[in-house]
Amino acid sequence: MKKIIIVLVLTVGLGFACKQNKPQKEEAAQVETQKEMETMAEAKIIPIEHATAVLELGDITLYIDPVGGKSIFDGQKSPDLILITDIHGDHFNLETLQELDTNDAIIILPQAVADQIPEDSGLSLEVMANGEEKEFAGIDIEAIPMYNLREEALDFHTKGRGNGYVIAFGEERIYFSGDTEDIPEMRALKNIDKAFVCMNLPYTMTVESAADAVLEFKPKEVYPYHFRGRPDVSDVAKFKQIVNQGNPDIKVVQLDWYPNDDF
Repeated sequence: MKKIIIVLVLTVGLGFACKQNKPQKEEAAQVETQKEMETMAEAKIIPIEHATAVLELGDITLYIDPVGGKSIFDGQKSPDLILITDIHGDHFNLETLQELDTNDAIIILPQAVADQIPEDSGLSLEVMANGEEKEFAGIDIEAIPMYNLREEALDFHTKGRGNGYVIAFGEERIYFSGDTEDIPEMRALKNIDKAFVCMNLPYTMTVESAADAVLEFKPKEVYPYHFRGRPDVSDVAKFKQIVNQGNPDIKVVQLDWYPNDDF
């Protein structure tokens, strides 16, 4: 009788221990899954040069305005998505697109750029117009207008020709301005986590105009890019100063967009 009692006690004890351990294991698994989701939810931004960048969005690799030839992307993953903003040579280069491994890539672009790509190019094109929103491989893409406002610059970028883009990945919304001035559509943006904003004369806008727009749409972080002009390079330190004086909560992040230059 004593032996039976001992066995029962041991069995109950083991069962209690299993019940105690199971929630701990489940909780640990949930924490690990949450950590993975948090890690996946933030985009990795790799500046290439001027207007060209690579974004790693989890398993998806996205190129912005790939120009400069294949060698400039040495060490980067092959693109799954390519966004092109405009027809100008610092944003669109057909030879670069043909050199890259684009077998599995979708190229998102405005009609003006698509018109410059031969029908037999073999490239997979998806035209988007200002205001359109589409999903590709789980990434939401919205085409934002980009154009000039100053009378002397109207011919550089006409309204409706090019696209800026808002890229929604996980919990992040990332804005690339393309070539634009501080247009109403930029100022009306909401809930932007990372904003890549151009500023170079005579083609886009002044440092002051860029900062004023940023202070209005209030991204969490702003990345000055596309700031090499003719003949001057825009003063990104001044841009940072204006933004931080106006709103110290906006983080200004300076990446190396010109690896072969001193600025």
